[in-house]
Amino acid sequence: MWRHIASNAITLLIVAVFLLGGLVLWGQAQYRAEGPLDAPMCLRVERGSNMSRVSKDLETQGAISNGAVFRIGTDYSEKSDKLKAGAFLVPTGASMEQITDIVTRGGASTCGTEIVYRVGVTRQTVQVRELDPETGKFVEVAAFNPAEEETPEAFTTMRQRADTRYRIAVAEGVTSWQVVDSLLKIGLLSGEVAVPDEGTLAPDSYEVQAGDTRADVIESMQEKQAVLIAAAWESRAETAQVNSPEEMLILASIIEKETGLAEERRQVASVFTNRLKRGMKLQTDPTVIYGVTKGQGVLGRGLRQSELRKETPWNTYVITGLPPTPIANPGRASLEAAVNPDASDYIFFVADGTGGHAFATTLAEHNANVAKWRKIEAERANQ
Repeated sequence: MWRHIASNAITLLIVAVFLLGGLVLWGQAQYRAEGPLDAPMCLRVERGSNMSRVSKDLETQGAISNGAVFRIGTDYSEKSDKLKAGAFLVPTGASMEQITDIVTRGGASTCGTEIVYRVGVTRQTVQVRELDPETGKFVEVAAFNPAEEETPEAFTTMRQRADTRYRIAVAEGVTSWQVVDSLLKIGLLSGEVAVPDEGTLAPDSYEVQAGDTRADVIESMQEKQAVLIAAAWESRAETAQVNSPEEMLILASIIEKETGLAEERRQVASVFTNRLKRGMKLQTDPTVIYGVTKGQGVLGRGLRQSELRKETPWNTYVITGLPPTPIANPGRASLEAAVNPDASDYIFFVADGTGGHAFATTLAEHNANVAKWRKIEAERANQ
């Protein structure tokens, strides 16, 4: 009898082991299988939360089919204690395993809200954006100029969210003074900082956090610009008329201020290259403006004849060759154009009324282009 009981017990144990093994395999399959989510969602994880609370939220929002499997899976993968606070983009059909990775890794998968401080040439703005889970793209909620407009409620609300991310976006062609002036107005940052040398800051987007120092932000911009300068100089063509990375930076800043069209940069560079080759004065208005403002703000009016004739270190109507320093912070494209200009015979250019420029090889052609531009200016003034 005892032998029979023992035999049955062993049989039951074997069955139980097989059932348990099958249950484990089923659980693993469920944990790794495509999830039921039929559209992307933004999952918020509050500070102090745990996987149990997260699993309930995921079940409620239809992102997982079984909360128990999710919790066991996170325990088994030893990630239950690595939960991050924040807002996370969960893609369509994400498996429980993928979701676990998203909420424990953080960083690149974050979603929710974003405040962007835009440092522009003529205008500084703050943009409030929110992620659309359907498209995975940020949508503007509000935008304002803090120097001229009241702070919108959306900005105040977003600032109070723990998962809001912050970026500083620096446009091509801004001066170093403009960058520092903007940084000093961003209360998110701390500390004082001196205005760095002109041209040494890379126009780009930089992610920041509350408490970051302004000096650290400037250092990041300088490090990136140093890399761009070195790469552009390394790629220079034999036709380049600059003799050092410093001269390349100066010419690139002038190109940046003369045109905002990417397709024109090498053409504009060819004009200045040809003028330098012939020993002609560069005669470019942005250098005159820099001599007046020293990069501190915007002139806000047209140049006077007296300013065009006034001798300053930057006035290329008076001096021959390049000015002593850059006149702005150029981006990658202008740096590359400065040492890889188009092959052309152009030595003149003027605005053409479409946002671009008309180029000419002779003074007669240039005068005709100038006459066309003056007519367009007059017509616009009378509208």
